Amino acid sequence: MQTLILCGGKGTRLREETEFKPKPMVAIGEKPILWHIMKRYATSGAKDFVLCLGYKAEHIREYFLTYDVHHSNLLVRLGNKQVEKLTSDHGEEDWKVWLIDTGLETMTGGRVKAAGKYIEGPTFMATYGDGVADIDFDALLAFHKAHGKLATVTAVRPSSRFGELAFEGGTVRTFQEKPQVHEGWINGGYFVFQREVLDMIGGPEEPLESGLLQKLTGMGQLEAYKHPGFWQCMDTYREMEVLNELWSREKAPWKNW
Repeated sequence: MQTLILCGGKGTRLREETEFKPKPMVAIGEKPILWHIMKRYATSGAKDFVLCLGYKAEHIREYFLTYDVHHSNLLVRLGNKQVEKLTSDHGEEDWKVWLIDTGLETMTGGRVKAAGKYIEGPTFMATYGDGVADIDFDALLAFHKAHGKLATVTAVRPSSRFGELAFEGGTVRTFQEKPQVHEGWINGGYFVFQREVLDMIGGPEEPLESGLLQKLTGMGQLEAYKHPGFWQCMDTYREMEVLNELWSREKAPWKNW
């Protein structure tokens, strides 16, 4: 099962970091958020990744082309330029990574279509390169196969930006700081598609959200997999801090390795 990851956006709301690198390369702990996303998929057996590159693609290319160099202890023999890997801090990642240039200004739907020629099977997963979750991918795939439609979107309940109060009369009985929202579901950005959807995308200018997903909705071909667990995107500097704090405290819900 291949997983397509959208890595080409400019991340303008996180300009403090993305002025110099693409958002998927912004770090949680010592690793890019892209690595965290891929690691979560890989622990479910999904180890074949198609990365849709665009803005500052050279950073992602360099990261994977020199992956072992940056994650291993090395012995370098300067005379004959030989490099010997001694030990690795990540184990041996048996990932297959396609680095596909999908254009600088291409919209999200257009990136999916551009990378579609590298999708090898009838079904593929897809996600954005800036959000982590503790989704059970085996359960997500089983759900998709059971309903038999063209696409599945993962629905999530985000955390509130504000504290939540519960009253009894005028007295506060419960107070929760930034709780998970109990009403309303949003697009969590983790998808499963049948490859037929690739022919439904118009071209480079088509967004995934207001293009393909709306078309599928109108056809009754989009089902929602409700994920009540952890989900967090990284749109802002504050959200980056939240994810890094969870990681540093060893409280990261998406970590299952």
